[in-house]
Amino acid sequence: MKEAEIRRLLAANLLCVFTVILTVVVPPFFWDGFTVLGTHLAWLCVCSVCVSTLNIILHLVLKPNLSPKRISFAHKISRFLKCCVYFFMSCILFHAIIVLYGAPLIESVTETFLFAVLLSTFTTLQCLCMLGPNLQAWIRVFSKNGATSIWESSLQITTICSIFGAWFGAFPIPLDWDQPWQVWPISCSLGATFGYVAGLIIAPLWIHWNRKQLTYKSR
Repeated sequence: MKEAEIRRLLAANLLCVFTVILTVVVPPFFWDGFTVLGTHLAWLCVCSVCVSTLNIILHLVLKPNLSPKRISFAHKISRFLKCCVYFFMSCILFHAIIVLYGAPLIESVTETFLFAVLLSTFTTLQCLCMLGPNLQAWIRVFSKNGATSIWESSLQITTICSIFGAWFGAFPIPLDWDQPWQVWPISCSLGATFGYVAGLIIAPLWIHWNRKQLTYKSR
């Protein structure tokens, strides 16, 4: 395993971490009263857009899963449209799952959907950028020993950390603490964000420490 590839992964992940931090620090300079807690829905939109944009740019620049086959322009358009449909379906699916886990069905629909968009940005969008709208590749990557590159290993770690972060973020909501960050879905979205950031940092470090044991085979 080449150290240069691990450094590229680390640099890309740190850029994503830096982008998340900027979504908290930069908007208050241009938006009076902007805070993560006070204007949480606005922050959800800003964070989702910024992280999505950076992930797409990084994929186009780094091309971690570049196919040796030449792809026609029509195929690229079809692939892009499928990715858009998959992302929208992911938002709807996450929204339904969140409601089944106890989120309000009718009340706070906007809050729930924007949280679903954020969670899709941290998970589904990365899969679409790296694997495309190929469900078989998704199943392979998230199966045991299914990753074929350090980028897919990083995808596994960040996706799992984001989902678990969102799940753990729900624990404080029913507690009688009467804190402003317990309002739905602040703690869950912050948990997902912290999980995403933690996954971005943990992934290259874990891969570096286990590089001698990791033997990727093309499939």
